[in-house]
Amino acid sequence: MWLLEVGDKTGWDIGVASEEANRKGPISFKPAHGYWALVLYGEGCYAALADPKVSLSLTAKPQKVGVFLDHEEGLVSFYDLQVKGHIYSFTGCTFPKGLKLFPYFSPHLPHGERNSAPLVVSPVKQDALCP
Repeated sequence: MWLLEVGDKTGWDIGVASEEANRKGPISFKPAHGYWALVLYGEGCYAALADPKVSLSLTAKPQKVGVFLDHEEGLVSFYDLQVKGHIYSFTGCTFPKGLKLFPYFSPHLPHGERNSAPLVVSPVKQDALCP
């Protein structure tokens, strides 16, 4: 599990990528291609990059997003750690034994002063989840 401080960024991708995911040329960010990710791609436009893409309606802009991976249950889940609320889970994921999984994130390109804030990645402390 890890935490991404997305702050006031206006665009980002965060999630999990498998060692088998294509990282060169045209990339398809879908679970079938080794990516389980959320994206912020416009003013308040959030989506889970499933197949097909799932638009998400969040009541508040998350500042800190927790990414949790459960190999045994086949889950990749995302939580807003400030409000301790669930954002989205990819369920029924198949992770073959020995498959390496890695944090995936993209801060997106800055547009002048917009989206120039950093995307900070850190491990999650257990107390971040407890009230």
